[in-house]
This record gives sequence, structure tokens and C-alpha cells, in this order.
Amino acid sequence: MESTLKRTWAEVDLDAIAHNYDVLRRRMGQNVKFLGAVKADAYGHGSVMVSRVLQEKGADYLAVSSMDEAMELRNNGITMPILILGHTPKEQVGRLMELHITQAVTCQAKAVEYSAEAVRLGGTLKVHIKVDTGMSRLGYLCQGPHFDTGVDSICRDCALPGLETEGIFTHFAVSDEPGEDCERYTRAQYDLFCRVIRAVEQRLGHAFAIRHCANSGAVVHYPEMALDMVRPGILLYGCGDGAAELGLRPAMRLKTTVSTIKTYESGTDISYGRMFTTERTTRMGVLPYGYADGFFRSLSSRCTLMSADGAVPQRGRICMDMCMVDLTDAPHVQVGDEIQIFGPENPVENLASIAGTIPYELLCAVSKRVPRLYLRGGKVVERELLLRF
Repeated sequence: MESTLKRTWAEVDLDAIAHNYDVLRRRMGQNVKFLGAVKADAYGHGSVMVSRVLQEKGADYLAVSSMDEAMELRNNGITMPILILGHTPKEQVGRLMELHITQAVTCQAKAVEYSAEAVRLGGTLKVHIKVDTGMSRLGYLCQGPHFDTGVDSICRDCALPGLETEGIFTHFAVSDEPGEDCERYTRAQYDLFCRVIRAVEQRLGHAFAIRHCANSGAVVHYPEMALDMVRPGILLYGCGDGAAELGLRPAMRLKTTVSTIKTYESGTDISYGRMFTTERTTRMGVLPYGYADGFFRSLSSRCTLMSADGAVPQRGRICMDMCMVDLTDAPHVQVGDEIQIFGPENPVENLASIAGTIPYELLCAVSKRVPRLYLRGGKVVERELLLRF
């Protein structure tokens, strides 16, 4: 559905996605498989459109969080392998097999359930075993005194009927964070993961087809940990730690327009809570962009956006549907002119730092009422609006 208003919109540069794929592929080498993380609607960029680019480019796998996300891709022409990282109820095993979707197995109880259901349906479910090496979230516990029991459980589950254990993986907790302690922790996770793999493969008498652990942080800082496949997420979208240094391009520009301009005398209170008071005659612009669109209220009076005249400070409390910016020092900006919220000229990392969060959160927060415009060669090739009409 196409929006009827030029209000606030996101431009997604599909050429940037393709460029980032090429850069990351060259960094890791042609012999390493490439899994693109497209969960959470491709971090707000549009999972179907991003997946189409990756499929065209020859990527090996996609990762999503849930069955619904996987079905969206299958229903829109994505035929390449998909790995579900999160939980899928056993009642969906038939659908997983029908759609040729790979499921992460995180513990023995789930393995047993999936096996029984696959056998009952007379099929085989492809799975990847997840090992908890220090993320302390999901996965077979193998740290310290749990090593032997964890390896035993993995071996038993790999032998269950109805399951094809294609891969094994783990997830790093601090591979994207600096410091010797974080490096030690990441290397300890990697070493434990490799020990688990060796022990399991020795017991089983055969190797896993795909071993993977390198998320975006590891792709930047520990490329030697690539193993058989890497899993770049935020890097694919040209954001996050190390993206600029690798020559990656931000794929999203979030834009809005100036809807109203008013001039206020010194001493005028602006917006809810009167948190900002003008100290001079001020030319104030109103933007149709608020926290319902994904503009964190915690950024109120703390950030700047980008106009054709340069940076313009946001003033006063951010409202649900709008916010105010100071245009006093941007005299050429008029009603209807574009303002870049974030993009190459105003990196999302800057806003994330001010908000005390990570760029992932701001990208994922771009709400469903914000239309996405997909560009190739600088021209719009598709539009998407997630609202129902």
C-alpha cells in the first residue's frame, strides 16, 4: 500500500545492501558461507526486499526469529535456505518441513519433541544445534562442569530419528565491545565452542556440514573465527561498530518534511513540560515525526537533525506525532523542505549514542506507519506501507 502523504518516510538503498554484501563476502572469502540476518523485518529495512537482494547475490542462508517471519519470506518468493533462531512450537514441524525451513534446536526437550513430530508426519526436519558458550540465553549448556553432559545431550539428539542435523552454532556476547576482558571472553567462548564441536564430531564419527559463530562483531574483530559460515546482521545494513572502517554504506535514510514554521520571541516555552525556553527570537519548525514514528522521547532537546542548511537542533519535548526543530540558523529552510533524521549525513550511531542505546534499536523502532521507499540506481523501484487499508 502506498502512503497518500509525504510525511515521514524511509528510503532503503538496495544498492547499498548489495555493496555491503560484496564487501563482507570479500572480507570473509568465497569458501565461507554467508548468512544474512533479516529478522525484525531486516532491522527495519524490509525483510522481503533485502532477502531478494541477497538471493540474487548468491547468499547461502537467511536468519529470522520466528515461523511468521519465515513464512512471510516464503510467501514472497524467497526460496533460499532460512534458519529460525527462535522458538517454534512442535505443532509447526509439518509446516517447517513443507516449506524447507531449518530450525534451531536449543535443548534436549525441544529436540525430542521435534523428532517425535517429524517421525509422526513421516518426514525429516533440518536443524542446527545451538550451544550456550557464555551468552547464557539459549542453547545446550556446556560450560565448566556441564561440558560432558552437554556433549552427551547433543550427541543423543543428533541421533534422533526424523532430524537432519546440518549445523551447529553459538552466539557471542561481547564480540562487538572493546577491551581485553571482552576479547578474553570472546576467545573463551570460541575455544569452548570448538572443543564441543571436536568432542561431538568424534563421538558421532562425522563432521557437521555448517559450523557458525561469527556475528557482526566477530566479522569486524575476529575474522579468523569464520569457520564455515558468518552471520552479519547490523553490518549488512552499513551500521554499527566497524562499518565505516570496512567501507560499508548505510542503507537507510529516514526523512521528514517541515510542515509549519513559526517565529517566537525570547522567553517562549516550547512543547510539553516547558523543558525548553527560547533565549532569542527563534524561527521554529514543526516536523511530522514523533515517538509513534520511532523518535525516542528520551532524545528531547538533546539531538540534531540535518537540513540542506546544515544541522538543526531539536527543541522541546518530542510529541507522539511531531517534534520541533530550531531553524534560526538555517534561514533558507522553508515549509515542505526535507529534513534527514538519520542517514549518511547524520549517522544513526550518533542518535543511538545520545539515547544511550545501539543503532539496532533505532532502526527497528521505525514504526509501521512510516512508508519504505526502495531505491536502485537512485530511483524508487518499490514502495511499502505496513498499515492496513
